[in-house]
Amino acid sequence: MSDLLRFGISIDHRLLQQFDDLIADKGYVNRSEAIRDLIRNTLVTEAAASDEEEIVGTVTLVYNHHTRELSRQLTNRQHTSHGLVISALHIHLDEQNCLEVIVVKGKAREVKKLADEMIGARGVKHGKLVMTTTGKDL
Repeated sequence: MSDLLRFGISIDHRLLQQFDDLIADKGYVNRSEAIRDLIRNTLVTEAAASDEEEIVGTVTLVYNHHTRELSRQLTNRQHTSHGLVISALHIHLDEQNCLEVIVVKGKAREVKKLADEMIGARGVKHGKLVMTTTGKDL
């Protein structure tokens, strides 16, 4: 027996048309899969909002590597957080700027703190934390 359940919803015609246009643009083959993805996305967002939830994610940084001590500071912060940092990718964008993508895993509270410290470091031009689920509960 399948775990799939069917249910019906009432929706305004214009809203449904906009939804159908959106899912067609994104390549969904049917509404069901698009709705499942919307539900999953909401559950992941809620989980990331919980400080105690285990999450995975990336911290993306663009910075000027000529800023005094910044490269060393970012590397040291990653080493002192070796329980949270899984991997890092460093790319030289040009003679001055670098892109660093740090893969992290841990309690949302700890990951956010680490990301805030790195993003807030003097010389970081732009930074962003993207969190998602470990997939265990989906």
